[in-house]
Amino acid sequence: MSGVSADIQEVRNQVVKAGKVMLGSNLVIGTWGNLSARVADSGYVAITPSGIPYDEIMQEDIVIIDLEGNVVDGKRKPSTEVPLHLAVYKGRPEARAVVHTHSTWATILACAHRGIPPVVEELVQIVGGGVKVASYALPGTPELGRYALEAAEGRNAVLLANHGVVGFASSLAEALKICLIVEKAAQMTVLGGLVGGLKSLSQEDIDFMRSYYLNQYGQRDFPAA
Repeated sequence: MSGVSADIQEVRNQVVKAGKVMLGSNLVIGTWGNLSARVADSGYVAITPSGIPYDEIMQEDIVIIDLEGNVVDGKRKPSTEVPLHLAVYKGRPEARAVVHTHSTWATILACAHRGIPPVVEELVQIVGGGVKVASYALPGTPELGRYALEAAEGRNAVLLANHGVVGFASSLAEALKICLIVEKAAQMTVLGGLVGGLKSLSQEDIDFMRSYYLNQYGQRDFPAA
């Protein structure tokens, strides 16, 4: 663990703060859901502990595990969804953070085994298209991670059947944003059924907006004053 202690403390702090944001944004209730982040360029991951409310979690409660799920630092039991998080990190190596929520509207669709169509620009920009539903598997099992990866192919979010949402990205802030936008799009999908259903964007427009978001959106390459 030598040489990465400062990075561990920093990522623990980030996970604690992100958990409070997740709770305050009504993406979870109580102790449900979980989140994690890679520790710099090491083979370690910082993950929330099992069964501790997000408004009570302290830095020292965040558990450091390796990519095989072994606890390498911390005195708490890690989240039961360690296999899900590790499946994402191994299957999508560009992911630096994983957020798993139980938000209401997205979970409604997950329980109905109905995906979120690519109907709104911000969704396709940040996720890469619509959000599919993974096949059902019991929580905490390797199968859950495997099914999630299969359904998330080419995208940064997936609905877990009868369970909730997983979003992953290059940072905790981005992964949280993904889960918030997925929740908004899920609400639109459910309510849109009351007005005859929503119309999906074309694949050409989806590809354009995704590429723009990844390569041009924001302040990239803007010359300094």
